[in-house]
Amino acid sequence: MTQTPHTPTRQKQDAGLSPLERVQQSFERQGLMRHLGAELLRVVPGECVITLPYSDKVTQQQGGFHGGAIGALADIAGGYAALTITPANQEVVSVEYKINFLAACQGGELCATGRVVKAGKRVIVTAADVVHVGDDGRQTPCAVLQQTIMPVPKTY
Repeated sequence: MTQTPHTPTRQKQDAGLSPLERVQQSFERQGLMRHLGAELLRVVPGECVITLPYSDKVTQQQGGFHGGAIGALADIAGGYAALTITPANQEVVSVEYKINFLAACQGGELCATGRVVKAGKRVIVTAADVVHVGDDGRQTPCAVLQQTIMPVPKTY
């Protein structure tokens, strides 16, 4: 008999993973983040930091980071912050988010820090700050995001 993702054996395996291991396992399945070159920098309960280097994959027509890439990075950072506090047999999906773009940035990399604001049983509210880190090390606030996340059964 084949084990399904919802069997007690699978739940027991997942329960032994650290927040970093859970997020890393999920992050490796993110085709978009792999394609864009994003990397996990830090994962602790209730927080996740992800970086995204500047490249032609993430630019808009004027050479700056594209708003869609910034939004995706912030969404992922907030979502993974939420994943760190959900039960082991759960994944998370975004229900909605609102983002404010604060500055147009080129070069360097983006660093998104997602944090859990309020955790409930059915929804989790998170926030993410995206900072541009220039080639010279100068940091500029780039975007802020607030989102609602919903835990869902893990299917892999």
